[in-house]
Amino acid sequence: MPLRRLPLAILAASSAIPLHAHDFWIEPSAYRVEPGTAIGLALRVGEHYRGDPVPRDSSRIRRFVLAGPTGEQPIPGGEGAEPAGRVRVEGPGLFVIGYHNRPSSITLEAGKFEAYLEEEGLERIIALRAERRESATPGREIYSRCAKALVVSGAPSAGGHDRWLGLPLELVPEANPHTSGGESLPVRLFFDGEPLAGALVVALAREEPEKKFEARSDRDGRVVLELAAGRTWLVKAVHMVPAPPGSGAHWESLWASLTFAIPAR
Repeated sequence: MPLRRLPLAILAASSAIPLHAHDFWIEPSAYRVEPGTAIGLALRVGEHYRGDPVPRDSSRIRRFVLAGPTGEQPIPGGEGAEPAGRVRVEGPGLFVIGYHNRPSSITLEAGKFEAYLEEEGLERIIALRAERRESATPGREIYSRCAKALVVSGAPSAGGHDRWLGLPLELVPEANPHTSGGESLPVRLFFDGEPLAGALVVALAREEPEKKFEARSDRDGRVVLELAAGRTWLVKAVHMVPAPPGSGAHWESLWASLTFAIPAR
């Protein structure tokens, strides 16, 4: 699967895609492979598990890695390429792809900003803006993406599961979804290495994106997702904090995502 260079017209169109207030995820060319298989790793931005390609831009990437049983390695790729990376999966086991980019900035008029906060379950920020009498002011924000995907190489093992990569906002399943058979899947959400309580976690299947499973994380950052087998899943969460000094923004948001496939029984 060779990396493809996008024509200039497509690159221009991709650069115009609004990367904010949309989901962002990693889409591997396969979620189940044999050891030694090379896979393409596409980046996608969109809504309802329908997305547009995000070509590789090395100036935006902080971290793009493959972590497996024997360690971690960077994922290579050509500048402007789609898919954004390509890597060979050596050996059996559960492999984790992780991506974290540099922040972008955006300013939204007050109404749109408040609506976006409500849609993403950020009522805490709505209340804080109201307390500060800022509800009618535009929202100046910086945001970044913390995406992961899970790939199984060889025979899946019930004992293998995801691992914490140290992303600023990170979803970590406590069991291997490839072997869960569609049963309850416990997932924890971490912010700066600590469990994040009260965050809205949403799961949707590529085959039926209109049917969402939503839950709030408990005090341990945990939610239990009821996910059907024979589906490819996107799990996502957003967290917002005051922006750091000197950023020129009021708020900083982090967008976590996790993609994986649960085989049919």
